[in-house]
Amino acid sequence: MPLIHWNDALSVGIKTIGTQHKVLVDTLNELHDAMLAGRAKTLTAAILQELLHYTRDHFSAEEALMATANYGGLAEHKIRHRDLTRQVEGYATRFERGDATLNLHLMHFLRDWLTQHIQKEDRAYTPAMQARGLR
Repeated sequence: MPLIHWNDALSVGIKTIGTQHKVLVDTLNELHDAMLAGRAKTLTAAILQELLHYTRDHFSAEEALMATANYGGLAEHKIRHRDLTRQVEGYATRFERGDATLNLHLMHFLRDWLTQHIQKEDRAYTPAMQARGLR
């Protein structure tokens, strides 16, 4: 059962970013499925690392597009990206040391952060990008 169902409410109207967001949703769903199937211990470290690497790549690409579009909220957006990255890095480190477990609280935090971030902060840059011909 997916943690997040992709739908138009998660679209920002920029194809490249939408494709990247879908990969993030799929990766969170994969992590959630592993947890529900009791395979969290064997798969979580690898999936968390995959999530971190892809998230960093996505944030970098998204920030480059925002810079190209001269988006005025870029500095604040970068801060939000860095905060999430640090939180997930900290969790991954604790998990690898055996100090943390994969649980619904973490999954819901990641789901809520991603969906709210897309629907609020990411949608805010759409007009600037579309004005620059980015679709």
